[in-house]
Amino acid sequence: MTSFPLKFVKINGADLAYREAGDPSNQLFITLHGGRGFGSHESDFEAYRPLSDRYHVVSFDFRGHGQSSFTPPYTFKQIVDDIEGLRIHFNNAYRKTDTKAVICGGSFGGFLAQQYAITYPDGLSHLILRGTAPSYEHEEEAFRVLGQRLSKAPLASINMLKKVFGSFTDDDEMRLVMFAIGPLYSEAHYDADKGLEASRSRRLSAKVHNDLYSEEEKYFDYRPKMKEIKAKTLIVVGAEDWICPPSQSQLMHDGIPGSQLLVVPDANHSVHSERNTEVIAAIRDFLS
Repeated sequence: MTSFPLKFVKINGADLAYREAGDPSNQLFITLHGGRGFGSHESDFEAYRPLSDRYHVVSFDFRGHGQSSFTPPYTFKQIVDDIEGLRIHFNNAYRKTDTKAVICGGSFGGFLAQQYAITYPDGLSHLILRGTAPSYEHEEEAFRVLGQRLSKAPLASINMLKKVFGSFTDDDEMRLVMFAIGPLYSEAHYDADKGLEASRSRRLSAKVHNDLYSEEEKYFDYRPKMKEIKAKTLIVVGAEDWICPPSQSQLMHDGIPGSQLLVVPDANHSVHSERNTEVIAAIRDFLS
């Protein structure tokens, strides 16, 4: 990504790392990555960058994630406030005529995207939710799916997923667990060597993860407020998504007025990367 250098901007006291593509005078398209305590912006930037021919695509690392600063607090509310801070920053910096953003979130980023749409309804024109869920209750279904697919990830266990949805002892334990469950995220052939390198080099934090799964954060539930989401909404999910199964996308589709739902066959949690051409085409059609 050398032609798209990593940049930093201070928002609400945190130094947030980001990349951008496209004409900065165009409407803002903000991507929100998944992975509480271990995610980062790179794969989303690669996946959604084709949209930079019409949008100002900005992908950033949440505070405590990727290359952004470790600046507490690590809460849903704080990250949502950071998203709004980013929107205001780029609108002011480039004097945008269309000040409402397209907000595109996947997995944990999808939780945040829903909270943003509820908290800052005037901040967005469109909402895109990829492989996500309206409440913490997706975890129960993920346990069932994992039980059916353990042969796909022979190093993984039910107890490891309990840690993913709870707390890790330290960064080393977290790194080992994320490597073990890696094969579950895609329907494509899993390259164990690439998975090992990704796990070795990934910047992660058990502290950040644990804070975002604390009692105050874990039990989120947007279902009672989904009817308040006024932004045009597209929901995309892989038919084989194991951690936020398609039934969760159906719940959001049923709850968000006028929303559109796309279930992509033979794709998993990373549907935007696995079936990129199809997903980008659907987004273009949705935004047109």
